[in-house]
Amino acid sequence: MAEEILGRWKNRIEGLTLRPSRGGRFEVSVNGKSIFSKAELGRHAEAGEVAGRLEELIGASEGH
Repeated sequence: MAEEILGRWKNRIEGLTLRPSRGGRFEVSVNGKSIFSKAELGRHAEAGEVAGRLEELIGASEGH
């Protein structure tokens, strides 16, 4: 997922932090705003779901 995000928005993303955790957590936030929460939805993200939400937030990727 990190490769997909960095590949699509490498010119628009200043940084990306991955924080390992325990207990099946999967939370994604951008500038402090949650864009996906496994705890809230009760499921893991589907393929492309996080990238789609990121695209909604920061705009279409260059060249796609």
